[in-house]
Amino acid sequence: MTDKYIPIEEVFVYKISRELCDLGWEIYEPLDWRDKKTMGDQFISAVDSNAANIVEGYGRFHYLDRIKFYYNARASLMESKHWCELLYVRDKILEEKYKQFIERAGQVHYQLNKWIKLTYSSKDSK
Repeated sequence: MTDKYIPIEEVFVYKISRELCDLGWEIYEPLDWRDKKTMGDQFISAVDSNAANIVEGYGRFHYLDRIKFYYNARASLMESKHWCELLYVRDKILEEKYKQFIERAGQVHYQLNKWIKLTYSSKDSK
C-alpha cells in the first residue's frame, strides 16, 4: 500500500470487478423471469457483492478488517462463477458469454489475491 490516498475508482482490482458486474448484468438481463428467480438473482447478487466487498474493505482502517472483506469478495466471486457455470450447462446463456465471464472472473480472482497479499504486507510498513 502507499501513504498517498488512492480513490477506489482508480484501484485496478476494483475497476475490473466493476467491469465484471457489467458483464454479469449482460448475462442476467435477458434471462426470463423464472431463470432470474431460480438462478439469476443469486448470480447477479454474487457478482455485485464481489465489487461491493472490495469497496467496503477499502473503507476500513485496520488491515485485518480490510482483508476480511477482501476474503468475502473472493468468496462471492467464486459463487458467481458457480452460478455462471450452472447457467451455461443448463443452456441459459451462450458459450461466448460464459467464456467471457469466466475469463474475466479469473483475472479478478488473480488480482484480488495480489491485493490481499499487498494489504497483508502493508501492516509492516506503518
